[in-house]
Amino acid sequence: MRKSLIPNPNNSPLLQRLLRKASTASKRNVTATVFNKVETVENKMKWTNVLYKAEELEIKDDEDMLRSSLKKEWGDRSKNIVEKMQKRQEETEEHPTSSIVTVGAAAGGLLGGWMVEKFGRKLSLMFCSLPFVFGFTMIIAAQNVFMLYVGRVLTGLASGVTSLVVPLYISEMAHERVRGTLGSCVQLMVVIGIMGVYLAGLYLDWRWLAICCSIPPTLLMVCMCFMPETPRFLLSQGKRREAEEALRFLRGPDAPIEWECARIEDACNEEGSRFQMSDLKDPGVYKPVMIGVMLMIFQQMTGINAIMFYAENIFEQAHFKESDLASVIVGLIQVVFTGVAALIMDRAGRKILLIISGVAMAISTTAFGVYFYLVSKNHPPTLGLLVLDIQSTAGEEPHADLAWLALASMAVFITGFALGWGPIPWLIMSEIFPYKIRGVASAVCVLTNWSMAFIITKTFQDMMSLLSSAGTFWLFASMCTANVIFTIAFVPETKGKTLEQIQAIFRGTSGP
Repeated sequence: MRKSLIPNPNNSPLLQRLLRKASTASKRNVTATVFNKVETVENKMKWTNVLYKAEELEIKDDEDMLRSSLKKEWGDRSKNIVEKMQKRQEETEEHPTSSIVTVGAAAGGLLGGWMVEKFGRKLSLMFCSLPFVFGFTMIIAAQNVFMLYVGRVLTGLASGVTSLVVPLYISEMAHERVRGTLGSCVQLMVVIGIMGVYLAGLYLDWRWLAICCSIPPTLLMVCMCFMPETPRFLLSQGKRREAEEALRFLRGPDAPIEWECARIEDACNEEGSRFQMSDLKDPGVYKPVMIGVMLMIFQQMTGINAIMFYAENIFEQAHFKESDLASVIVGLIQVVFTGVAALIMDRAGRKILLIISGVAMAISTTAFGVYFYLVSKNHPPTLGLLVLDIQSTAGEEPHADLAWLALASMAVFITGFALGWGPIPWLIMSEIFPYKIRGVASAVCVLTNWSMAFIITKTFQDMMSLLSSAGTFWLFASMCTANVIFTIAFVPETKGKTLEQIQAIFRGTSGP
């Protein structure tokens, strides 16, 4: 056996301090973890356990002691290890800046539902550019944390409004033959933006990133000046001439404009003009609302945030030492397969892509659970990927034979999500609601989506502690299986149908 790089922890003052602070149960856990292993090389693993227990026992006031003990016993390498621990702590702790965007976006969903009914789709898009620009301006000029919070709230608010209005605008102006492709481009633009920020982040600091991010909403406001309002909103306001001009701009001069205007008007007259609570008894109202809400819940319960949380560590285990480059690779996978989904959306159909996507994610999250289970066979299950971080820093390459499983699982998951459950819930949300409840129902869906994102992000670490890493990912696998069953049983195929025909499906009548 080769000589240990780490001193035997049995005589460590750090370990003795931990044992004195620990409860009896925790003391037994620490003792069993540390002393029930052989000497020499595996002392690294012992020290990993000690470090983890230092965090688990929440001895925040002993940071100086932890640093000095590490420096004394590990020398210069203690700096890298402490940095690893601090980075993991920053990622897992609840921090306002990481969650305040989702809170703002949830509020923005409610605001967007009111705006699209009050001001229309076009003006709502133009107005939502303002909080984007003001928010990024606050971030650029930030002199304290409060200004950063305000900037994040404003950009979150604008994100919530945008996530409602953009799909709605596209669905109401697009022809049914290309509505799926254009609707999927919403998610495609999102992932392109994410990858663009990843790339820019390799070369720019955060203030310059904020400057770059303020450019697209400014262009949006300018370009929307040259776009028409949606024909459906204009007809609902009794502006038939403007609606015909909008359709002529969108369809071309030779399109049957009069026939399409008459079809939309008939559908609007059949529905009525105002939403009332009694309408919730109508299956043409409550069925699409329930489907839309459940799609948003299932999208967040697939575990997408958990996979992205672990992406950097998984790439590190596969010997990708540049974590920023790993983020770009993940973004590139998302862009490529979201683009593929957009190209085939109106050929394959929404339903089949949701099913394929759900099956792929169920398989990959199950494989993730198997991976974490196999890791926990050799290490205490509560260690998570902190073990792998510190082992890598200490000079070992743990579980090289299992790294392929984690990497393959992540690739399959991201591919599956990009093909279906990434873009399609937003697309279906914009297609299935009757006109009179489109604003309200879309607001409920957006609120549900961002609220679930907030809840999953906040409770993820608690789930890991309660269920273990393997159990948490198997829970996500069960939710992916459930979303496949839900899709088969309840989600209608909307490919190639007009919005009026889709609404007729829920009413049980034949559409125009």
